[in-house]
Amino acid sequence: MHSGNADAAEMLRAMRSFLHDNDMMAYLAMMAVRLIELHRVLKPTGSLYLHCDPTASHYLKILLDAVFGPNCYRSEISWKRSSAHSDAKQGRKVYGNIRDIIYFYSKSESWTWNWQFTPYDQKYVEEFYRHIDPMSGRRFRVDNLTAAKPGGDVSYPWRIKRCVAGGDWQGDLTDEFKSPKDDWEYSEAFPYKGRFWAYSRNNMIAMEKEGRIYYTKGGMPNYKRYLDEMPGVPLQNDWQDIPPALGEQDMGYPTQKPVALLERIIRSSSNEGDVVLDPFCGCGTTVHAAQRLNRNWVGIDVTHLAISLIQKRLRDAFGPIPIEIHGTPKDVDGGRALAEQDKYQFQWWAVSLVDAVPYGGKKKGADSGIDGFIYFKPDGKTTEKAIVSVKGGENVSVPMVRELANVVEREKAKIGVLITLADPTGPMKKEAIAAGFYKTEYGEYPKIQILTVEQLFAGDKPDMPWIDSTVFKKAKREMKGSQGKLL
Repeated sequence: MHSGNADAAEMLRAMRSFLHDNDMMAYLAMMAVRLIELHRVLKPTGSLYLHCDPTASHYLKILLDAVFGPNCYRSEISWKRSSAHSDAKQGRKVYGNIRDIIYFYSKSESWTWNWQFTPYDQKYVEEFYRHIDPMSGRRFRVDNLTAAKPGGDVSYPWRIKRCVAGGDWQGDLTDEFKSPKDDWEYSEAFPYKGRFWAYSRNNMIAMEKEGRIYYTKGGMPNYKRYLDEMPGVPLQNDWQDIPPALGEQDMGYPTQKPVALLERIIRSSSNEGDVVLDPFCGCGTTVHAAQRLNRNWVGIDVTHLAISLIQKRLRDAFGPIPIEIHGTPKDVDGGRALAEQDKYQFQWWAVSLVDAVPYGGKKKGADSGIDGFIYFKPDGKTTEKAIVSVKGGENVSVPMVRELANVVEREKAKIGVLITLADPTGPMKKEAIAAGFYKTEYGEYPKIQILTVEQLFAGDKPDMPWIDSTVFKKAKREMKGSQGKLL
């Protein structure tokens, strides 16, 4: 029996003796723990797909062999993730790196598998499907109707006819068909010597009536195989037909994968109702694809930035779907605990409460005064922005309001939203009112607004016209699918 834990530990020791202590060794140690746990939770029919760049792929392949066993290796997929370009590293010219590696392993020798197909190449179509049906205009190729071995009613003469003046052979089956004309002559054909018909006489008659038999000039019948009935080319392990996430799919996330890539993987190795797990879900492409394909799913990420991004993405694409979220604050005390643990995670989480865009997805600059943006269209056409600033400390004061007002002015924003963990003081509220109003033809809105985390939990939202907030970019609207969890 394969012992993944022991083999992985031994493999890590061997790698460390070669790599020593460095960033690569730390990464492999982190991955080893996660791969062991992923192997544990997989069903016997489950599979794992590990996406990586060539920098670490060779080490990860050895580690995967240790955890899953070499016998459970299925394929190394090459994905062309970008068009041709030149790479320059440390002043040296190198070959352009345009592909990533995807390793495919199964939990056991019996795994879920659904063949996927790609369209035929146009040159192949023109060469092999060169016939065009004169009645329907459909392309078709011809297949032999004979077989090497007998099996039932497969040895009989097949009547054919041709025009006396020459021309293509035409089929004629039995006397029940219309009477022959004077300018046609008839004969009977048997299969080639040593062969038999591949179908019984009744089946051949049925195919003839359906117009599925094509006769060569030599008179032999062949089967019409239409191009539009063929599934395509069985998928190989060189994926050059899926471009990176562009246009409406591009959420602005640095490591984002295209939905088509994850859909292909999910379709291949799962069925509707199965569970798809992404332990590094980032901007949520995997869970988006799983939702669209009616799979249940679980997404895990260590940052509140990712969780808030995925929530917004799924809401934009599928509307109000049931999602269980674990690990995010559920009340003010939870928000306070997060602020004490990591103020940047608190800021990302708090920004998500008002459906704002986290500022660049990065830590707050020393003097930027910006934690997020809310985009809105007061007239339904022109996009304006509001600045979001988050304060997670217990002590809040008037200078925080003034600072936000200055940032709003500097950034040419229309509104500023200050999110606080502590209740604002009376002087802070007065300072906010003194900032004035953002006036539109639809009404006036406070230029500086203060909202506490408690108010946001109670359902309060920033007061602004026709909010059209986005996280990075808005996901394209999709049909509702299954349900999932974010951890």
